[in-house]
Amino acid sequence: MILKGDCLIELTKINDKSVDLVYLDPPFFTQKKHSLKSRDNSKEYSFEDTWMNIESYKNYIQERLIGCKRVLKDTGSIFFHCDRTASHYLRIALDEVFGMRNFQSEIVWSYKRWSNAKKGLLNSHQIIYFYSKSLHFKFNRTFESYSPTTNIDQIFQKRVRDENGKTKYKKAENGGYELTEQKSGVPLSDVWEIPYLNPKANERVGYPTQKPIILLERVIELTTDKGDIVLDPFCGSGTTLVAAVLLNREYIGIDISQDAIELTKKRLANPVKSDSLLLKNGKDSYLNQDKDILEILKTIEAEPVQRNKGIDGFLKIKNAMKPVPIRIQRRSESLESAKNLLLKASRRNGFKLAVLLKTNDNTESTLFNFPEVEDNNLFIVENVSMIPSLKSKLEMLI
Repeated sequence: MILKGDCLIELTKINDKSVDLVYLDPPFFTQKKHSLKSRDNSKEYSFEDTWMNIESYKNYIQERLIGCKRVLKDTGSIFFHCDRTASHYLRIALDEVFGMRNFQSEIVWSYKRWSNAKKGLLNSHQIIYFYSKSLHFKFNRTFESYSPTTNIDQIFQKRVRDENGKTKYKKAENGGYELTEQKSGVPLSDVWEIPYLNPKANERVGYPTQKPIILLERVIELTTDKGDIVLDPFCGSGTTLVAAVLLNREYIGIDISQDAIELTKKRLANPVKSDSLLLKNGKDSYLNQDKDILEILKTIEAEPVQRNKGIDGFLKIKNAMKPVPIRIQRRSESLESAKNLLLKASRRNGFKLAVLLKTNDNTESTLFNFPEVEDNNLFIVENVSMIPSLKSKLEMLI
């Protein structure tokens, strides 16, 4: 069911204690107008996020939370998505409506975004408050893989507490240690590293503040079962409802915008979900740089580059990374081959200067010389000790 209108009114049309999960991603008190165009630039979606003051915003949210609580089953939960602008006020509103004892978690959605314009720390997380309606809420335990630093051979050893309350491994009668039969992994924590929706992702529709489906899937899987009802009173582009459909849940969506309603219906008719290679393959899958190369890059204070055939890193000049790519010649690689790979990658990306660190004599030696060297902008360095002086020369050329 999809309802158009203010959720304060539309919630009155839903029966008491009929919903299993409420997820809401309301306006964030940014005091801005948000707008974004669709992928083909044929449509602009926008909404106002301006308020008289923080108290009027808090009251607006709290009134709607009361309606959400009424429609939730006693076994139900609510997940409230917010950011740093008003999260402390919203936590108080949630405490007042649902009760402090029903607070379950403050989930940190952590992601990587890049911006050099902001003065201060880069914003790279949002908050999702998890409250239950009662202490008898439905919850499906979820486990993650162990950290690479975990001693897997030791996690199977049972632990007991000694007379001082400290844990120790439980000794077996045969003199060894008593073992458990199985382990499920590490229980899901309250910090979720889920990538922000890529601007080129297939599921992106151009709606401001659109969240990734995989984030909503995690919320839904934690506190509902197949056939349960999921409610989103600020459904926007319909991400929550699409996630519910993909997981075989029923849904109710509410939004005051006709554009949002039409977009939601369009997405529901043809659900599209983008896979996250980061989550699927793990961070280590992006690390393919040779350890010896990384050690050299560290020595010369260069920023390593992963997944680039011709460039190994970028030089740091005056403690800042500059667009000067560097390649370290491989032991089995001729100087000519290393040079061609570096130049090809540099020209493709528009880098004007490049540095090649020579490591062997697989081809005739090219004398180090600057600023005039072969290919005009390629500097071939005979050894690591020459890098500092080269940086000084490059600083004048950049």
